[in-house]
Formats: sequence, C-alpha cells, structure tokens
Amino acid sequence: MMQGFNTRSQEIILNPYILFMTMIKINIPGKDETLEIKHLVLDFNGTLALDGRIKPGVADLLKKLARQLQVHIVTAGTFGGVENEVQGIPCVLKILSGVDQTGQKARYVEDLGAESTACVGNGRNDRAMLEKAKLGILVIQEEGAAAESLLATDVVCTDIVPALQLLLNPLRLTATLRT
Repeated sequence: MMQGFNTRSQEIILNPYILFMTMIKINIPGKDETLEIKHLVLDFNGTLALDGRIKPGVADLLKKLARQLQVHIVTAGTFGGVENEVQGIPCVLKILSGVDQTGQKARYVEDLGAESTACVGNGRNDRAMLEKAKLGILVIQEEGAAAESLLATDVVCTDIVPALQLLLNPLRLTATLRT
C-alpha cells in the first residue's frame, strides 16, 4: 500500500477529557446573531501542518481551544505520521479514506451539527465543510489555498496561528463579521 493512501476511515480519540467542553459565543452585530461554536474541525496538511509536520505554536493554541471546544482534526494522512504529530493535543483525529474526501469532510461536519461548528481549511477538499459550517475560516499559507474554498468561507487568514487566535479572542471575529 502507498504511504498516505487509506482505504478505510478511522476515528481516534486522543484524550478522553474532550467530552467535557463548553462553547465559544460570538456576537455578530447587524445580523442579530450569536454564533455558539461547540466543535472546531480542522484540516491537517496545509492547514495545521506543512509537509506532514505540525507548525510551530499550533499545538499550544489547540490545547487552549480544547478547553472551550471539541477539537477535531480530519486528514487523509497524505504524509503519514499524523498520530505522532498530534499526540498530546486533546482532539478527535479522523483519518479519511481515499474516496470522496470532500464529501467525507462535509458529512463529518453535518454529523457533528453544522450550526455549532467552525471549520478551518485551505484545500479544494475542504470547500464543502467550510461552506456547511456555521463559521468557515480559510488559511492561505505555504501550500496556497483553493479558489473555490476561498469563496465558501466567512473569514480568510494568512496563517493558522492568527486563525486560531480569532477563536480565542472572539471580539476579533465580531469586528470582522459585523455588518
């Protein structure tokens, strides 16, 4: 079997305490709406990691977010070794099969409850989950970002660290999303 090609999807819970979460509330003036985010779904390669290695500062931010949200990392495992890279981060790791990853990611968000989910991604296969989520954040980093995913998001960031910091500092999102 080729490295990174997975024929069956797997879900691994990396910390049993993730079931005790709260939520992040984000008030959006002008829309008379308060986002109540319980789940954070993140793509791995191109979003949290570069060439299969988690980016500096990301693990610490995810640990902070895991105190407020249930963190989910979804990946095809293109570079392998994702389990080792996210070890110590309280999260659910979802390793996708090689077939219809766009649809798998979208269904994963729907199963969690799209109305209470924020997603962060960059690739073409992230488009549907970014569009379905209550809050979609696209990151444009070293791998770039797919144009069709850009059009499906609410917020665009130039790096994963500021994207995660938006969720830790919700007033930044309020300022960006107000009408």
